[in-house]
Amino acid sequence: MKLAAIDIGSNAIRMQITHVVTYKGKNTFKKVEYIRFPLRLGHDVFLLGRISQASEEKFIKLMEAFKMLIDLYEVDDFYACATSAMRESENGLEIVKKVKQKHGLEINIIDGNLEAELINKSLQSLLDERSFLHIDVGGGSTEFNFYINREKQMSRSFKIGSVRSLEKRDNPDIWNEMKVWLEENIKKRHEKVLAIGTGGNIVKAYDYSGKKPGNSVSIKKLKEIKQYIEGFSLEDRISYLLLNPDRADVIVPALNIYITAMQWSHATSMIVPDIGLKDGLMHYLYERVVSKIEN
Repeated sequence: MKLAAIDIGSNAIRMQITHVVTYKGKNTFKKVEYIRFPLRLGHDVFLLGRISQASEEKFIKLMEAFKMLIDLYEVDDFYACATSAMRESENGLEIVKKVKQKHGLEINIIDGNLEAELINKSLQSLLDERSFLHIDVGGGSTEFNFYINREKQMSRSFKIGSVRSLEKRDNPDIWNEMKVWLEENIKKRHEKVLAIGTGGNIVKAYDYSGKKPGNSVSIKKLKEIKQYIEGFSLEDRISYLLLNPDRADVIVPALNIYITAMQWSHATSMIVPDIGLKDGLMHYLYERVVSKIEN
């Protein structure tokens, strides 16, 4: 079975094609194609309220290329979703309709709660009886899921993200809302909470921790990493630290969100798995295909 997931974010657009192999009752999700294209829709939307003509033209060309790959790989099912930038853009729906008409690619503009729910599908194997606060920082929004004993207790989405913060379009009132929510629901009610961080920026920051994959990193270490990266100019982050240009300027604002959320929830350490929305989409697609077969 081949599945394709497209994640249209505020800072970049990703596509992954996965081959699901079943052996002795166990499913293995094997990545066969992955593309990350640095089209920052959030730059337009958070400043202008709409996607510019130039960005729209690039976006439509990119969707055409993705649709061609879907056809060439002969996937069994696919799902394309757009998050905060597209849902806040005044011409977002219009662009989605154009892509559908021109290339037959349907794009679903999803809200923050569904985004968190889809990411949740890829987290289940990490959970145990402890209390976990999942923090997913995107370009335009931050999603939280809180779990106890593998069961989700609550979730919340806030319009705070790396690109939005970089463009100084993050509202202080929203920051305060997030602070109150984390303190009232997590910090005051639960003594010990372990954070789980997902998103490209925290995965990249984890590379500087010196930790092996699967280990947790302390909030103290994350602060040191943030300070270390912050000490380089944008040019040096690209040439010396070898960060992609569209990562180099947003990684510090993103780390600030993770660290602040940990402080407000009293989480002292974080697990950083290399998973995200696209992985949750794969699990959703697999369940959808199996359901169609069984019915």
